Amino acid sequence: RTNGTSGRLEYSATVCGGLPILNIGRRDMVAGTITKLRGVFNATSNFILDAMAGGGTFEKAVEEAQTVGAAEANPGLDTGGWDTAFKLLIVANTIMDANITLADISVEGIDHITTDMIRAEAERGHVIRLEATAECGGKFTVRPVSQPTESFLGSITGWEMGVEIHSDIYGISYHKLYEKEPIPTAASMMRDAVTIFCCP
Repeated sequence: RTNGTSGRLEYSATVCGGLPILNIGRRDMVAGTITKLRGVFNATSNFILDAMAGGGTFEKAVEEAQTVGAAEANPGLDTGGWDTAFKLLIVANTIMDANITLADISVEGIDHITTDMIRAEAERGHVIRLEATAECGGKFTVRPVSQPTESFLGSITGWEMGVEIHSDIYGISYHKLYEKEPIPTAASMMRDAVTIFCCP
């Protein structure tokens, strides 16, 4: 509230575009407590890791991601894990009441991942994904994690993003979105606008 006026901010589109993670947590699970969540929030890192799985170097994979529009000219925020950390901060504070800052999140990107590392994981039926994790006990991390290919997080590929939510009374739920075009994110912004004007 400023100078006698007030405003309202909705920001569901800030995390995973069209995937309504924030709405699921704060509305659909309002009667329970979210105890843990794990997610893949950055499709750029996903795309790069998948490209490297095809045999290319990290640099070549980044170049390919930039060519198809999956990465910015400077992809450091994506590959360094910071874009994922920003999103984890929003999610943890919004649906877990974590009250944390960026300094509370341990961040490790995928810059050091090599083709040999990815190949070694593939030989045992695993893939590497940049995973964001939040736990009620105060553990908040972003780091590359080896995932079984058939697991939920391991199944998130390319342009996909997803989250696994653990709750005390709702059990474990899984949510995934394929988003190559900007339309789902734009639709989420429209949803926020509708919520502000129609649901005071």
